[in-house]
Amino acid sequence: MSDLSRPTGPKIIAIANQKGGVGKTTTTINLAAALAEAGKRILVVDLDPQGNASTGLGIEVEDREYTTYELLLDDIEPEQVIQKTETEGLFIVPATVDLSSADIELFANEKRSFLLHDALRQTQMDQFQLDYILIDCPPSLNLLTVNAMIAAHSVLVPLQSEFFALEGLSQLMLTIREVRQSGNKDLRIEGVLLTMYDRRNNLSQQVENDARANLGELVFQTVIPRNVRVSEAPSFAMPVLSYDPSSKGAVAYRELALELTKNNG
Repeated sequence: MSDLSRPTGPKIIAIANQKGGVGKTTTTINLAAALAEAGKRILVVDLDPQGNASTGLGIEVEDREYTTYELLLDDIEPEQVIQKTETEGLFIVPATVDLSSADIELFANEKRSFLLHDALRQTQMDQFQLDYILIDCPPSLNLLTVNAMIAAHSVLVPLQSEFFALEGLSQLMLTIREVRQSGNKDLRIEGVLLTMYDRRNNLSQQVENDARANLGELVFQTVIPRNVRVSEAPSFAMPVLSYDPSSKGAVAYRELALELTKNNG
């Protein structure tokens, strides 16, 4: 049962970009781990049918009996679908490829755009005492992503430091504007995060300059460097903060967590 009148609850952030390979799932996993390391209680909602966030946080496919599919489409208790991870204070609702058919099934539901919104605001969620919910969106602007944006207070946009990076943003901004008009008037942009940044590369610096010139304070001060440790960590099913706590990538995600909490202070 959803109680929409409750004024308090965790800050919900959708991590979205319709382009693949921009560091969306990597950012979800490592920002969540950094916030948990700082003493926050975090839930990751894996809304990508690829289930990479689930794998990256150590949840084996055979251990995903209940997933975001059931959270959206079945009347399931949160404690049945929310799993602990190896990181203290970090929980996840995992995903499997079953979620890829949810987009079609959602169309038949008259509340199709609000299912995640209502699921995350059930009074039973209070027992987890969450500070933040991070939603890892699929790399497309489909009904799952719309669900995430209607459920969220804000959208965090990872932006790869590469040529044409800014061009894909216009469609995402248009979707955010449409969601504001149709179902979540208070949705805001949490920030644009530059990922895979190489300070030795003139192109990275040019993308940063363009982003800051066009988007101003929407761009996080923190940038995420291109870092081999960040790339290796998912194959060991752990965040980079656990895999190599002193790596440049781990340090950057701690800085991002600090900047995010300050902005929401």
